[in-house]
Amino acid sequence: MRKRKDLFWYLLFVLPLTLVFISVVIIPFFMGIGYSFFSWDGMPLNPKIYVGFENYIKLFSDERFITSAYHTLYYTVLAVVVINILGFAFALIVTSKLKLRNLGRTMLFMPYLIGGLILGYIWKFIFSDMMRSLGEMTGMTDIFFNWLTDPDLALLAIVIVSTWQMAGYVMIIYITGIQSIPEDVIEAGKVDGAGFWHLLVHIKLPMIMQSITICLFLTLSMSFKIFDVNFSLTGGGPNNATEMFAMNIYNEIFSLNNYGYGQAKAMIFFIIVAVITLVQVAITKKKEVSM
Repeated sequence: MRKRKDLFWYLLFVLPLTLVFISVVIIPFFMGIGYSFFSWDGMPLNPKIYVGFENYIKLFSDERFITSAYHTLYYTVLAVVVINILGFAFALIVTSKLKLRNLGRTMLFMPYLIGGLILGYIWKFIFSDMMRSLGEMTGMTDIFFNWLTDPDLALLAIVIVSTWQMAGYVMIIYITGIQSIPEDVIEAGKVDGAGFWHLLVHIKLPMIMQSITICLFLTLSMSFKIFDVNFSLTGGGPNNATEMFAMNIYNEIFSLNNYGYGQAKAMIFFIIVAVITLVQVAITKKKEVSM
């Protein structure tokens, strides 16, 4: 009788969130699949013309979409590597015996609390005004200038902003992993003469693979899906040099009014992200050490 009562309360609390999830995610997702087979401008009164797989065939010859895929891949590789290396380095620092380690955790995590759109506008001011002012003051105009106007550096600027936002977040996950390592294992390694690098490579990294799996999954999926910082910082410019997957889909639907074609791009985008993240999780899961 008690189990039934507990089950009732569990369902009661889960039901509202489940209904919201179904309404906001599941139903629109399947509606999007249906729309991807039509040519439609998104206007309710305008007709939907069934085109079958024509939208999917067309996107593979869409140079702008392919270019956005390259930009996304380039950005993702850089962002995932830099964010995880910095996040792990921060975790090592703040789990040491430093007196200000708690303050360090707080300060490093705070950028994550700033919304992506606001973050983009803040850094837009830094790159456009502060960098230019520094260049004029120091005379180093080859380094300190508005990176957002340079097609070769604008994408790197987005990587810097994303790293500043996300490194503190993954740091928290790495801290959890490091603190879960039994102290006697570390002490045994030190007794056997293991130095810092040996402890790091052969003991700490293998034993925090669960944290690495989570951090890689989060940074991979977030990097592929980046939109807010891309939108507010560069808007895809200059000359579409920083237009990534999500930005390209947004422009296709809301700027060009190709609703059906944009939905086809979104479906391919979903498949790519799902496959890559599932493969990553499968690979890193095999390397996890059970304690």
